[in-house]
Amino acid sequence: MSKFESGIKEIPYSQERVYNKLSNLSHLEGIKDKIPQDKIQDLEFDTDTISFSMSPVGKVTLNIVERDPVKCIKFGTTTSPLPFTLWIQILPVTEETSKMKITVETDLNPMMKMMVEKPLKEGLEKMASMIATIPY
Repeated sequence: MSKFESGIKEIPYSQERVYNKLSNLSHLEGIKDKIPQDKIQDLEFDTDTISFSMSPVGKVTLNIVERDPVKCIKFGTTTSPLPFTLWIQILPVTEETSKMKITVETDLNPMMKMMVEKPLKEGLEKMASMIATIPY
């Protein structure tokens, strides 16, 4: 298994507020317009599922498979050219601030890992930065 992690991002909201917003994907409607249309198309979500298309990857659908209240939200792929799990960890810094990190784990052969490692890490950083700027 290969594991890829974003950097740790500070969020100026409490751990509980961040978790409550991210653990129900329908709360993300307000950020839909902040996602670059040239990178991600056909974005759809409900309480537990998010799906989108992006080139050159194609269609990806993630489903929340586990919630660890206020600490972690774990996603698994239901549709993806490459199956993976993704989790968002949220930790308190103070009563009104928290920090967050995104981790992806997937089974890659060494050749595939070399090909996807850099773009995957860059994508995780962009995703983590975007999540850190959401108004909670």
